Amino acid sequence: MKLCTAHTSSLNLFVVLLAATTSLAVCSCRSTPVTGRRQLLLVPEKEEISQGLSAYQDVVSKEPPSTNRRYVELVNRVGRRIADVADRPDFAWEFRVIASPTQNAFCLPGGKVAVYEGIIPVCENEAGLAVVMSHEIAHALARHGGERLTQQRLKSFGQRGVNYVTQARPELEQKLILAAYGGASEYLYILPYSREHESEADHIGVLLMAKAGYDPTEAPKFWERFAGAKDGDEPPEFLSTHPSDSRRAIDLRDLLPDAKRIYDNTPTRHGLGETIK
Repeated sequence: MKLCTAHTSSLNLFVVLLAATTSLAVCSCRSTPVTGRRQLLLVPEKEEISQGLSAYQDVVSKEPPSTNRRYVELVNRVGRRIADVADRPDFAWEFRVIASPTQNAFCLPGGKVAVYEGIIPVCENEAGLAVVMSHEIAHALARHGGERLTQQRLKSFGQRGVNYVTQARPELEQKLILAAYGGASEYLYILPYSREHESEADHIGVLLMAKAGYDPTEAPKFWERFAGAKDGDEPPEFLSTHPSDSRRAIDLRDLLPDAKRIYDNTPTRHGLGETIK
């Protein structure tokens, strides 16, 4: 009976803390480009860019650069075309290929972009590479890194609040409350928010690649190929920070009419570009 009472108290306390955190998130002061989603950002963009540069320098100091000249030329060509239409001339854009079979890429705040060799063959062509790079660049344009920093600070603030209000409670009850807060905030707030970031980067990215002159119809095709190129089982979508690849392909097809209108009005169109074998 005592455990049931503790559990009820834990749940009530968590609901109060979650409501307070949600209220802060609703009081946003900025909107993302393209989608217009309201954001809560407690981190100055200069701090994001500084941390992004530090993280980028750390990665490139440990990861060997690619010696595949064709890959390097492709990544720089596609990256420059996307950067030219990204409307961030203040970013110190840099593009690097990392010699690793990892199927990944990233863009850190400030325009530091890295593509791992392992994902390039899955792209199959320049437009497929543009899907990957425009998606990663969209994260930086939408300041998703700043939002993640804000979320982590709010979670830390909430945990400190839990510690404070439970300090007079029995030790077992304190542990139950902290476990409830930590697990629930992770699965009910932080992970879904990460999936929202990924979907938003897909949305911004497919329009960005179209504006850069690459055929946007390649976007859903890339995610279907990427799903087939993965090894092992994926976690359930609700426990993942990314939407499933099949969900991404479906959502991107819904966005193709808008993307194709942008593409059709782009002065210079590259289509699928060069084939990657």
